[in-house]
Amino acid sequence: MKTREGDRIVDEAAVIARVRAGEPEAYAYLVRAHTGIALRAARALGAGADAEDVVQQAFFKAYCSLGRFRDGTAFRPWLLSIVANETRNTVRAAGRRQTLADREAALVGSDPLIRESADPAVAALETERRVALLGALEELSEEHRLVVTYRYLLEMDEPETAQALGWPRGTVKSRLNRALRKLERLLPGFQPREGGDEHE
Repeated sequence: MKTREGDRIVDEAAVIARVRAGEPEAYAYLVRAHTGIALRAARALGAGADAEDVVQQAFFKAYCSLGRFRDGTAFRPWLLSIVANETRNTVRAAGRRQTLADREAALVGSDPLIRESADPAVAALETERRVALLGALEELSEEHRLVVTYRYLLEMDEPETAQALGWPRGTVKSRLNRALRKLERLLPGFQPREGGDEHE
């Protein structure tokens, strides 16, 4: 997969090959390129104040596991599956779950999800919509919450979601369909915004 760094387009497979060939400093590119989405994922999945520690540990584990990374697959979904596991372990070890308000505050504070140039009324409605969505997500099973979070909150396309969750694409489709039907019952008029582009 190719990603942009400044004015350059970087082939991540080549970066991974360099790290595997004994050039560990090349890994810094992957850290820079994916820290933002990794933090959003950790916070969306409940890491709260521990999100930075979770992400640091996830990058370390990913680095140690690069030998098992499958060539030809995308790095981002693979990394986010590690972030999800680390978040789950951290939340369990702490014996607590983030409150809805904490989770929303972490998500809003982590990334400018609403453009600063947006109309204040539109921004307020968008924030209200996200709070309502996060509240409804808490009512879903963990599998349904995960698939909606990856697909829509983290804006991943279907193949990336399948890779990140380690599920077949058919399972992603069916669980997402069930989750969206439940969300429609919880939030009448709910229409998800599409995440990443489909690669059908």
